[in-house]
Amino acid sequence: MLPQAKLKIPSMQADSIDKLVNLRMPYGKYKDRLLCDLPGNYLAWFAREGFPNGELGELLKLMFEIDHNDLRSLLIPLRN
Repeated sequence: MLPQAKLKIPSMQADSIDKLVNLRMPYGKYKDRLLCDLPGNYLAWFAREGFPNGELGELLKLMFEIDHNDLRSLLIPLRN
């Protein structure tokens, strides 16, 4: 488990969950994949190495927490 000091849980805004199922990763190995479909090991890599700044980083932190707590199934009804 990651130390709490290293990873701050993102503050969730009303549309954050919606963005996870509609926005795509803008770069990297998983470019164009929906944020909610990013693999857990990729999200864990960001947690270890550092999330990007800005909204994308906040969304990736949120998705990491969802994945880490085995809550991906909660996103299924929200997919378009």
